[in-house]
Amino acid sequence: MTEKASAFWIARPGVGEIRDEPLPAFAAGQVLVRALYSAVSRGTESLVFQGRVPPSEYQRMRCPHQVGSFPGPLKYGYANVGTVVEGSAELRGRAVFCLYPHQSAYLVAADAVVPVPDGVPPERAVLAANMETALNALWDASPLLADRVTVVGAGVLGCLAAYLAGRIPGVEVELVDVKPERARIAGALGVRFAMPGGASRERDLVLHASGAPSGLRSALDLAAPESTILELSWYGDAEVSLPLGQAFHVRRLTLRSSQVGTVSPKARARHTHRSRLATALSLCADRALDVLIDGESDFRDLPVVMAELTASGGGPLCRRLRYP
Repeated sequence: MTEKASAFWIARPGVGEIRDEPLPAFAAGQVLVRALYSAVSRGTESLVFQGRVPPSEYQRMRCPHQVGSFPGPLKYGYANVGTVVEGSAELRGRAVFCLYPHQSAYLVAADAVVPVPDGVPPERAVLAANMETALNALWDASPLLADRVTVVGAGVLGCLAAYLAGRIPGVEVELVDVKPERARIAGALGVRFAMPGGASRERDLVLHASGAPSGLRSALDLAAPESTILELSWYGDAEVSLPLGQAFHVRRLTLRSSQVGTVSPKARARHTHRSRLATALSLCADRALDVLIDGESDFRDLPVVMAELTASGGGPLCRRLRYP
């Protein structure tokens, strides 16, 4: 079987290109997937596209099917939804999700793909990678009944974290962002919205996902004494300055990190990476989540699209790519 594919490559920092390339020979235990959609994970992929992964993190920041090395040339991405066209009879014809870069067709081991549940349309399933990160964060954060929870940063990850927290009985959730237009999104997701200047204070749990040091400083300011601030943002090679003098110590605040590379210790006895991803896919069944996908482009336009997304501070929450 001879197959060719088109793939998005970061040729060098700030420069992307579409390359046509042959697929390797089909091997037993593999499936051939033809892509339907993929999505750009704006925070991490922007840092990768700009060449802002520090050398100390080159190995830890590799995505599961990355080809090439930082800072480039490399293929990077982890939100690909397609149809299995060859391989496992059980999977053939099924829509599947794979943590694969932006590529029109690919060969992977059958256990590297997770079937998209019947109740989740493939075009929404591109949210699964961010949903998996939000799920892991909620496991790490472990909000309690009647907790007052604030999520600072209404990007895709922050919105999904707020959405999940808002479905815990008795938990009051406020989503905070500098963009007033995100109020509409918060409403669609069933949580309250506030601008930083009007945000509620004395919060039992604060999740920070803005990707900006100013957002993390706001998160510290909103936390109640003896509460936890969970940091979800990754800053690449940037250093972050925080006000850890002032009242930080007397308020006995806890600043913790969360990262999707490992399953949360609080769920590790019951979940693997695969079962966590399958759970995340099932959580994408709610059509309210479509509000997070506010832009779609042709895959072959990705070199221009990625440059535009990286250069702009605003723009779409989730940019979905469609494949011919």
